[in-house]
Amino acid sequence: MRFAGLFFGLLLVLIACTKEDNDTDVYTLNIPYGFPQPVIPADNDLTQTRVALGKRLFYDPVLSRDSTRSCGSCHFAHLAFSDSVALSPGVEHRPGTRNAPSLANVIYQEKLLREGSLPTLEMQVLVPVQEHNEFDFSLVFITERLLRNPEYVDMAQKAYGRAPDPYVITRAIAAFERTLVSGDSPFDQWYFQGKSHVVNMDVVRGYALFQSERLGCKQCHSGFLFTNQAFANNGLYQDYTDPGRFRFTGVESDRAVFKIPSLRNIALTAPYMFDGSLPTLDAVIDHYQTGGKAHPNKSPLIKPFQLTNEERSELLAFLRSLTDEQFVNNPAFQQDP
Repeated sequence: MRFAGLFFGLLLVLIACTKEDNDTDVYTLNIPYGFPQPVIPADNDLTQTRVALGKRLFYDPVLSRDSTRSCGSCHFAHLAFSDSVALSPGVEHRPGTRNAPSLANVIYQEKLLREGSLPTLEMQVLVPVQEHNEFDFSLVFITERLLRNPEYVDMAQKAYGRAPDPYVITRAIAAFERTLVSGDSPFDQWYFQGKSHVVNMDVVRGYALFQSERLGCKQCHSGFLFTNQAFANNGLYQDYTDPGRFRFTGVESDRAVFKIPSLRNIALTAPYMFDGSLPTLDAVIDHYQTGGKAHPNKSPLIKPFQLTNEERSELLAFLRSLTDEQFVNNPAFQQDP
C-alpha cells in the first residue's frame, strides 16, 4: 500500500511538471482590437519552441539548393514581409514569376498564393522550396541537411517530438508565419482604439473617400484586413502573360483573375500588383482613376473616377496611416543577429 501511494504521488508530480512545462511553452498571440480570433490547425498549435524553430528555418538559406536564398530573402520584416523589387531573385539570380506579397496577417488568409490555390500555410511552404526560380530544391534534401545539424535535431524534438523531416519543416515555418499579426497602425489606434489624436483630418477625410460610393474602394478592400479575400481582374492589361486563377481552376472566367490583396502596411510594400508593375501608390491611384483596360474578365466594380489634388493627398494620407511601425520593428519577427 505504501508503494502504491508513493507511485501515485510521483505520478501526480510528473503530471504537474509536464503541465507546467506545456503551459510555459504556449505561444500567446496578441490579437489587435477589431480583429477576430484566428483559426489555428489542431495539429500545429502555437508553442514557443515551434515558433522559434520556424523563425530559424524562415531565415536560413539551407532551404535553397545552393544555400543562398531563404524565405527572408524575399519577405523582409521592415517591408511588412514583402520585397522592394518587382520580382525577387531566386537561386542563381533567377527572377521570380510574381511579386512577393506581404506575409502580415497571413494567419487570417483563407486561400494562399495569387490564384488562391492552397488552403493552408503548411502546404504553401512547399511552393518556394520546389519552384525552379525560387529555391529549386526538395524537402527530402533539406531534411538530410538538417539531420546533420545537432541544433536542428534538438529543436525539432522539443517542438514536435521527432527528428527534422518534411512534417516538422512545413509546420514550424507555418507556425512562425502565423505570429506575424499586424494591427496597431495609426488608423487602428484611431478607428478601433478611439485615440483621436493619433491621426489628422487628412486621414479622416481620406478614409471617408475610401469608403465612398464614388471611389468604390470598399467593394473589394473591406473588413479588418482591407480585403474581401475574393478574386478579380482589375484591368491592369488587355493581354496577360500570367493566367492567374485560371492556372488553378481551368475555368475561362478565372483567366487573369487574381486574389485581392490586403491594404495593411500598403505604403511599405511597393511595387504593386501581381507582377510589381506599378512603382508607387500614386501610380496605383492613376490606374484606378482610368477605370482600367478592357478585358473580358474585368470586374464591373472597376469604374473611372476623378480626384482633386486635395482629395488625392487625403486618400494617400489614409493609406499611409495603415502602416504599423510596431509590427515592422518588432525584434521578435526580425532575423536574429
